Amino acid sequence: MNQSTGTARNTLATVRAVLDEKRDMPGALLPILHDIQDQLGYVPSEAVADIAEALNLSRAEVHGVITYYHHFRTEAPKGAVVQVCRAEACQSCGSEALWEHASKKTAGQAVTLESVYCLGLCATAPSLSINDQPYARVSHAKFDKLLAQLQSCQKEAA
Repeated sequence: MNQSTGTARNTLATVRAVLDEKRDMPGALLPILHDIQDQLGYVPSEAVADIAEALNLSRAEVHGVITYYHHFRTEAPKGAVVQVCRAEACQSCGSEALWEHASKKTAGQAVTLESVYCLGLCATAPSLSINDQPYARVSHAKFDKLLAQLQSCQKEAA
């Protein structure tokens, strides 16, 4: 068995385990999608048919929910996930400039940069999260420091 076959089997096993656990709960689609993404880092497109069948929904309905919510990814993230809040409160405190700065600094890095539209830190904007860890009042200098720490941790893990 090659590595990609083993990875595909692990992915399928994860999806099936989540479906077995949650399919009978009322309103199960979102909790299922969240659990799959929490465990795999994304919701694989090949899982849509299994999810639809388990919940007696069409594939289009499941796909529609996945693509409607910005939170869900359909591809595995490349390294760490950096989410920059671009909602109104953060915009008023400079998140668009922070987004541009982050885009330049993470280009070519093992980082997935994503826009989000509220991290719940409106009073301490601009904010971002790195691998679900929130950070507030993020300046360009603070972002650079956080990115350097992230890169240091990634090197140690390799």
